[in-house]
Amino acid sequence: MSPVAWSGARRCAHCCAGSGRGRIMALLAPCCAMTRDSYLNQTALAAIDPGEFRARAPFPWANPQYFIDPRRYPTLLAELPPLESFRGFFGKQRKHGQVSHDRYVLDYERGMRISEPWRDFIEELCDDTYRQFVCRLLNVKAVRFRFHWHFTPSSGEVSPHCDSKGKIGSQIFYLNTEDDWDWRWGGETIVLDDGGRFDPASAPAFEEFDAQYPAETRDNRSLIFGRRGNSWHGVRRITCPENYYRKVFIVVFEEHRPLRTLVKKSRRLLTGKELVTHKESLMY
Repeated sequence: MSPVAWSGARRCAHCCAGSGRGRIMALLAPCCAMTRDSYLNQTALAAIDPGEFRARAPFPWANPQYFIDPRRYPTLLAELPPLESFRGFFGKQRKHGQVSHDRYVLDYERGMRISEPWRDFIEELCDDTYRQFVCRLLNVKAVRFRFHWHFTPSSGEVSPHCDSKGKIGSQIFYLNTEDDWDWRWGGETIVLDDGGRFDPASAPAFEEFDAQYPAETRDNRSLIFGRRGNSWHGVRRITCPENYYRKVFIVVFEEHRPLRTLVKKSRRLLTGKELVTHKESLMY
């Protein structure tokens, strides 16, 4: 795999501000060559109604198919980062007594060595079309994103948990196909309904929840959800053979509040702390 650096290219502001990519392409095609090869399927984005999404129980979630253009999805599967570029994340004690979420992890950082299709896909996610889609969905003014890949081996699981308060939601793209995964091995994210009974600072088992809603993961599916106090979810222990992996790409949403960020940096400056943490440096 050849090194591919972040190009710094951005779509023009006129294109990002439009109301529909098809209309924009027709009107502004000469200045927007990048939109001709969009990875995002605008029909799938438009099909998710923000009001219905936010009203869904037990917390906002949707499980769309073909969010990535079906013509582009196979290319991303074929160009996934190699396992040797990931770091192991195993046996890490979680808060509240929850079981470790064992997996291999690769965090996205601009300038890292990834294939051109993945660079272009992430670049498109950083542009206004997707950013505005997430803002409408979660009813916020501005968001920032973090990106990472997870490859989970046999016996890995994601114990039931609610995400940290810093997150306002996530989108999980499922990257296995029938060529590398038997669906009987599991791997689906399960939306969990506790009926408001559990403190987020606790460690309930899957069997303790009132209802469970497994996400569909095959054939170019993703799961989008908004964080609330009861946004319990998890992945049951997978049973794949050795050298097979549950593969996902995750976009983490965090609300962007410039004034709050400025105050936080001012406090760090006064106390001599690092102005930007490594985690914050991965926000886009």
